[in-house]
Amino acid sequence: MDNKPLLWVLGGGAFAFTAVVAYWIFAITLANHLKSDQVSPQKTAEFVHAILEANRNNYTDNVVVKLSRDGIEAHEHWRDERGVPLPAQFLLESGRLVAVKDLGFSFRLASLTPIYAWNGANSDLERVGLAAVQQDPSQPHYGIVRRGELRLFQAVYADRAVSQACVDCHNRHPNSPRRDFKLNDVMGGIIITFPIGS
Repeated sequence: MDNKPLLWVLGGGAFAFTAVVAYWIFAITLANHLKSDQVSPQKTAEFVHAILEANRNNYTDNVVVKLSRDGIEAHEHWRDERGVPLPAQFLLESGRLVAVKDLGFSFRLASLTPIYAWNGANSDLERVGLAAVQQDPSQPHYGIVRRGELRLFQAVYADRAVSQACVDCHNRHPNSPRRDFKLNDVMGGIIITFPIGS
């Protein structure tokens, strides 16, 4: 009796089985590789924070300082009077312009002792995060919030008084609930919010 057809069937079956197993191993390996290439929400927030910090420092050093030498000051009423926004207002205004794009992405400054109530914490997570970065400015605070069906990752980074102008503005402002800030004190936090998977 000729066993060649049976050997062909068995050989073909073994080859097909090996090919399917190899395909699944490849697919699982590829999926794990792609998953490991994804950027975590924490890393994404770190990237965004680095950009915000660099832009505000750049604005402070290369616009505000230079213009002040020419008699053009940064002040709170820059829209109505001659001048430019304070560095904090520059960041807030940038955040407002990003928010109108309706991407679910936002950033803002907030404080447990805000000059204006609308710059206070908007949620328990923000309150806890602002208190946490006040205690340990070296560590951001992370959490997840829900808005309807949307899951949002939120990061709170310490916002320090990096210049004497920040200190003076907060200590002298008539609405300020706190008037004892010193250089490098944590004044509040930068809150970064963006959507993640549902």
